[in-house]
Formats: sequence, C-alpha cells, structure tokens
Amino acid sequence: MQPIDLAIVVLFLIGNTLFGLWHGKNNKSTGDYFLGGHKLPWIASMLSIVASETSVLTFVSVPGLAYRGDWTFLQLAMGYIVGRILVSMILLPMYFKHGVSSIYEVIGIRFGPQMQKVASLVFLVTRTLGDAIRFLAAGVVVQVVTGWSLPLSVVIIGTVTLVYTLSGGIKAVVWLESFQFGLYLLGGILSIVFILNSIGTPLPELLASLSQSGKLKIINPDTHIFTNPFAFFGAFFGGMLLSLSSHGVDHMMVQRVLGCKDLGSARKAMIGSGIFVFFQFSVFLMAGSMIYLFMHGSPMQKDREFAFFIVNYLPVGLKGLLVAGVLSAAMSTHSSAINSLASSTVNDILGGKASLAASRLISLVWAIVLIIIALMFDENNQAIVMVGLEIASFTYGGLLGLFLLSRSDKAFHPTSLIVGLIASMAIVFLLKFLGLAWTWYITVSVLVNLITTAGVELSFFGSKTFKDK
Repeated sequence: MQPIDLAIVVLFLIGNTLFGLWHGKNNKSTGDYFLGGHKLPWIASMLSIVASETSVLTFVSVPGLAYRGDWTFLQLAMGYIVGRILVSMILLPMYFKHGVSSIYEVIGIRFGPQMQKVASLVFLVTRTLGDAIRFLAAGVVVQVVTGWSLPLSVVIIGTVTLVYTLSGGIKAVVWLESFQFGLYLLGGILSIVFILNSIGTPLPELLASLSQSGKLKIINPDTHIFTNPFAFFGAFFGGMLLSLSSHGVDHMMVQRVLGCKDLGSARKAMIGSGIFVFFQFSVFLMAGSMIYLFMHGSPMQKDREFAFFIVNYLPVGLKGLLVAGVLSAAMSTHSSAINSLASSTVNDILGGKASLAASRLISLVWAIVLIIIALMFDENNQAIVMVGLEIASFTYGGLLGLFLLSRSDKAFHPTSLIVGLIASMAIVFLLKFLGLAWTWYITVSVLVNLITTAGVELSFFGSKTFKDK
C-alpha cells in the first residue's frame, strides 16, 4: 500500500472514532445507549441490519464462493426475503405491542423471568460464537493487507473498536454501519468496473463466457436436498427459516428495528434489508466472477481471493478507500455485537437494573470475551461465511420454537420448555453426525422443540390454557 492509501485508512479510522465519541455525549440513559431513544430512521436501521449480518463475511467469503464455484449462494438470499416478511408479520407486532427493550422480555412476560434468562443465555452464547467468527474474518482481511499474523490482526481490530463503542452506543453503531455499507458496496462496484476496463472485453461477452462454463448458475436442481446444502429447495427453505430466526429471535438484529419510532417503520427496515442483502450478494458474487476472469482462474488461497486482488491490483487511492471501508465496516459490526450483548445482559440477566456507566463496563467485558474466543478459532476447509451460518443453526431453531410457543394460548411448565430447548439443540449434533445438510438444522430443531415441549407437558403436567393458569 502506498502512503496515500495508508492516509485514507488512518483518516477513516480516526473519523469513526471521533464520530462515536461525539455521539457519546447524547447518551443520557440506557434507553439512549441501547435503543437510540426510539428515534432511529428506518432507512438507517435497514442499512445497519445489512451491514451487521454480512459486512466482513460478505467481503471476505462471498466473492471466493463465486471464484471457486458459482452463484448458488443466492438461493439462500431468496429465502432471506421471505423470512423477513414472516418476521414482520409474526414477531414484530408482538415486540412493539409490549414495548420491550430486549426481545426476550416477551418470553419473560409469557413464561416467567427464569425462561427469559434462559433464552437470553442461549442468545449470548450463539452471538458470542458467531461474532468470534466475524472477528476472524476481519482478521483475515487485515492479515492479507498488512502481513501481520492473524492473532495480532484480531487483537488490533478488537482494540480499536472499543474506542467508540463504549461511548457512542447504538446510535453511533447504526449510523456508522449505514455509511460503511454504502462505502464497501461502492468499493465492490468500483472493483468490477476496474476489471472490466482492464480486460477490455464487453460485459455481455464476459457474462456469456462465465455462463457457458457454469460460473453463473443460480438454481441448483440437485435432488439430494437433504445432503447438499445448496440444492434449491433446501437452500431456499433453509434461508427462509435462517432469516426468520436470525432477524426474529436474535436480539442483535431486532435491536435495530426496536429503535425505530413505530411498527410500520420497523417493518420497512426489516423487509427492505432482505432486498438489499440480495443485491449486495449479487454485487460481490459478480466481483468474484470478474476476479476469476481477471486471474484466469489461477488457484488462490481460500477466502483471500478478493483481499489479494485489492492489495495487488487495485490502483492507488481506490485500494485505500476499499480497505478503509472494509476495516471500518468490520469494526462497526463488532461494536453492534458488543452493544447487543450488553443490552441483553442488562435487560434480561440483570433485570434492567444497571446504570449507563455499568452498561458501558459490561460492553467492555463482552468486547474482551469476543477477542479471546476469536483467538481460539482457526480456519478449516470451509468458507468462513459457511462456518458462521452453521454455528447459528445450532441454536436458532430452539429459540424460534420458544417464541412460536409464546404465541399459543397453552400454559407450559418451565421444565417442559427447557427440556424442549435442550432437545432442539442436541438434535443438531446428531443431524451433523448423520450428514444432513446444515440448511435443514433449524427446520428439524424447531419441530423437535415443539413436539418435545408439548409431549413433556402432556405427560407430566397436564394441559391448561394460559388464561386458566
């Protein structure tokens, strides 16, 4: 990287830090710190959702999927849109009706404070593991750019993130993520334009060449839907349930729409994020395909294809702009994870009894935990984005089943609910051992949760309605 590239990166990092510190002065309570005083514009919330779920993983791994394979990853994104429509219809009305600060308060209202804490603990574990993978993905980018070791890269990202996370709260997180989403999406588009100009071949001819070689295939007609995670029906249905879970029962994602002024705004942010995710995936898959043509399909290290291209081939200035966008988006994503983990800890575990100073201290603790766990991970033979999605699949089914049960009029004993939750998570380990495609984990997990909970309730505690109880 040339001095001008480094200068751009430094200026962006300083700007992020100052922006977070500036927003910190407006945080007077935990309501401001965790929900932005319910004044977040729906467009900003929408873009923040997209940046949170896909920023670094998209940048690092999705172009590599197209470079090494095709575009069948978009089948998941199709399901994502349907899943978010379901979230807007089924779950968001319930959250706004009760005016909760944490979505697991709904579980507490319905099943008691102990079950609220159990649900929150499941979220905390899942989010911690999932975002440790995100730290690792960000570290991969920094490693390629700087030549530092992967552990050192993870530590530096985590440390810089802390500077503005502890001060700015959710408002700084949402606005930074919205800005960075636009920045790194623009970077992806500019990379495509750069390659087109470098190759000098019209885009239709390039697309025709890619199509003939099967590199643009979107629909996978494979009939082995239970063993191939990218067979169409399994990928689409799995993506739908994954999105229903991740954006309906994961507090980090829902927290952004809870900061909107009303249900209508929240619905627009939620559904719009699915459409933007589909577009974003398309851009970065196209970038991966173009890099494949640019590099003539040369073998490259997994999950480093795009980062390698940026560092070695992009011109001065554009390289720095893209790297700055990636690093800043990575840090803002981590800060949102830290903020949501602290929010759930304060509202669910501590019952909302924490001052603003204590909330910031809890955020600091979670940041340190994320860094430590990220250092315990290592890369394997799977794409990083696949590892992140598979981890979520282990627990999302159990949480989704719990929220679906909360909408029934039946009374459930806490023992029945906990047994069902444990069974729903345990079955995933069996499914993985049996070789079932991970896109089916949530489906089976939800069904096991519902059936087990109902069975235990009928066998040991009888059947009563919620009103009777």
